[in-house]
Amino acid sequence: AALGSPFGPNDERGIFKTIDAGKTWKKTLFVNNETGGRDIEVDWENPDILYAAMYRGVRKGWDIISGGPASEGGIYKSTDGGETWKHITSGLPADLIGKIDIEISRSNPRVLYAMVEGLGTQGGLFRSNDAGESWTNINNSQQLRARPFYFHYVNVNPKNENEVWVNELSLRKSTDGGKTFNAVETPHGDNHGMWFNPDNPSIILQVNDGGANVSLNAGKSWSSILNQPTAEYYMVAVDEQYPYRLYMPQQDNSTLIIPSVPPVSWGFDSPVQAWQQASGCETGQIWPKPDGKVVWGACKGEVGRYNTVTGQEKHYWVYPQNRYGHDPDDMKFRFPRQTVVYVSPHDSRVIYQASHVLHRSIDEGVTWDIISPDLTAKEPQHQIVSGNPITRDVTGEEVYSTIYSMIESRLERGVIWVGSNDGPVSVTRDNGKTWKNVTPKDLVGARIQTVEDSPHVRGRAYIAAYRFMREHDLKPYIYRTDNYGESWTLLTDGRNGIPIDHPTRVVREDPKQAGLLYAGTEFGFFVSFNAGRNWQPLQQNLPATPVTDIKVHRNDLVISTMGRSAYIMDNITPLQQLAAFANGAPAAGGGHDGGVTEQATARGSLPALTIFQPREVTRLRNSTAPASANQPEYPMTGAQFDLYFASAPGADTKLEVLDGRGGALRTWVVLAPKSASAAPDTRGGGGFRRGGGSSAGIRAEAGMQRITWDLRYPGPWAADTPEGGAGGPMVPPGKYSVRLTAGGQTITRTFDVKSDPRIAADGVTDGDIAEQVKFQLQVRDAISDARKLQQGIEQAIAKGGVKAQLAPGAVGSSPATTKYDSALLELYARVVDTPGIYTQGMLITQLSNIQRMITQADQKVGKDAY
Repeated sequence: AALGSPFGPNDERGIFKTIDAGKTWKKTLFVNNETGGRDIEVDWENPDILYAAMYRGVRKGWDIISGGPASEGGIYKSTDGGETWKHITSGLPADLIGKIDIEISRSNPRVLYAMVEGLGTQGGLFRSNDAGESWTNINNSQQLRARPFYFHYVNVNPKNENEVWVNELSLRKSTDGGKTFNAVETPHGDNHGMWFNPDNPSIILQVNDGGANVSLNAGKSWSSILNQPTAEYYMVAVDEQYPYRLYMPQQDNSTLIIPSVPPVSWGFDSPVQAWQQASGCETGQIWPKPDGKVVWGACKGEVGRYNTVTGQEKHYWVYPQNRYGHDPDDMKFRFPRQTVVYVSPHDSRVIYQASHVLHRSIDEGVTWDIISPDLTAKEPQHQIVSGNPITRDVTGEEVYSTIYSMIESRLERGVIWVGSNDGPVSVTRDNGKTWKNVTPKDLVGARIQTVEDSPHVRGRAYIAAYRFMREHDLKPYIYRTDNYGESWTLLTDGRNGIPIDHPTRVVREDPKQAGLLYAGTEFGFFVSFNAGRNWQPLQQNLPATPVTDIKVHRNDLVISTMGRSAYIMDNITPLQQLAAFANGAPAAGGGHDGGVTEQATARGSLPALTIFQPREVTRLRNSTAPASANQPEYPMTGAQFDLYFASAPGADTKLEVLDGRGGALRTWVVLAPKSASAAPDTRGGGGFRRGGGSSAGIRAEAGMQRITWDLRYPGPWAADTPEGGAGGPMVPPGKYSVRLTAGGQTITRTFDVKSDPRIAADGVTDGDIAEQVKFQLQVRDAISDARKLQQGIEQAIAKGGVKAQLAPGAVGSSPATTKYDSALLELYARVVDTPGIYTQGMLITQLSNIQRMITQADQKVGKDAY
């Protein structure tokens, strides 16, 4: 059953059949280019008998159209395996018919149920006792059909034809064939469907706007919905904390604050420990003040101020009119479902909210001023009550002709850009005193999903828009202006990288590299290195999903998606420098040894050997999350070095990290190429990695690759890792360099390691950390010496033929009171713990205990440790 596009007429609708397992399809039922297949059911006893529900469902920006003439839509039946169809009309609504869901009783296939959208009392739950030939409306209660276009699902117990379930706002159950119903509680409202175990119908899988849940007792109790990722995010904002937080409104699951990396040094049992709910609700928008202590959010137009310290949300709604059921002209302010909420980048006390006009508060929401006229098109023919031609759907939030996006220039206070959901783009250059309509002439009736000010050039701005809800136009629309909207340049012609059928939702310019643009479309992510002249996919491991918003923050690329949660691309410094290369510039920052010139030989080309300038590294002690498909993939802590090789690096290639005196801290050499049958490298996944980890080596492959250094000195000496293994101290804050040597060339880049800003706020200075690291290295070296002593004693014992075991009764005893067969054994017992449970810790254990004390946090070393 193919519904087809809900945004306009198309012929890819109806019932299709395949007899070769999906390789080819034949359309066997087609009504018209606006009526598609909504449901198809197969008789449990005779698969040649099928029932299809045909439905006219159309979505416009100003209306939800659910239903059409009953002569076209409705129920169709086939008795020849779907080759031919008969329109069933007996007992069903005769004028208009809308959304239909059909269910065949497995225990008695002559009994069918259907939820049918119809005018007034004509709609409701229908039953057929003669295999669908005729139907009877057995229950037209409004509780069963609150919002047909959104819900309207019926299910039947496979062993009991009279046990009927209807999924609507609530889940409802009938045991008398649909005549009466009782509500059944589920973990979340807005219910959409069920599956029964055919052998044991007490086992039910049920889905709702919160997720999926299972009952083992016929719906008396349900499993949790908090064990699965179900993240549809409308947008994302970030703050200035360390680590920074993501703020996102999640469809039907409230707003969320999520850390970019764990804000603690110990490991989470679950990342839920770091999440919290914020202001507003599912639809957003949401915006924090820079320190994250106050968060502004909206819930369907009703704005709130949430204080993370008090845990309370103050409500400051602009004109608190209940907008349910209202004609648009009856609303004082037309707020859309996703209401603009925005904190000024120049003064966090200035808050914006938008309806069809722009509202501003300078007193934390107590008073709101209107600083614009109506900035929408407000076409009279589109100011209608939503929900036609059958069921009114007037929730007060599916509102047309509203402001949908805004931003205040980061370079010029008082320059504000606004975009509406019905076409107009407007700008003020005097803080809202006067406004100018600057809509591109060929962008009629588009939803201006995003407006973006340039962080580099005054007067420059971008817009991302789409028109598929207007005229079934799937083209991408990204524009740039360089003169405050006097003229615009289209950056997406369908031939320069973003396909012609990829509607665009968001565009952002990189805050550090002018002309580096990022775009989110309905189907994925794109990047332009040359100011939008050309685009290319930057999809990597991102699923094909709508990208709803983009933020570039501390050289991370942060995105929200509609259905696949949030993603971060860590450390995009190489993208910034690639954009510089694309415009003929050398790599940004850093120096080089050996006289190697790194200028691109031609505009837009990379040198044959490149190490990109590393970004500044913050010295965090965050842990990662436990390994689980349901947990975030937090990155390893450390510095990242991005390399480019025009050809595969040879055996003479090495990469070194050097301290401020030029001493090598870590060296990577070229690894042998992997065989085709080698297992994939999963070290970048979501496993538990306390303290992070370093890359193993340089791959013998051409192209770009990234090496990660965990910011640590080598750990104590061990026989199997004589150069030092894991567990070494973190390096102190300071200047470091990374040196790439290959083919007789040497390239060196310098970079800074900074302390965690939270540490300084806690009274720990960089000097304290340097002294701590100095002491940690002394303890490390003492452990190394003790281990070498252990090895020397063991070698002497083996060489001298000493009986290598303790005297009887020594297990668990103190070496001070135990007699040994030789002086070597007595010495050995003071270095290494006696085998057993809760034995006394000897030299290596005692030194390791001091190491454990002084390596878990950045701190002044306590006197007792010395």
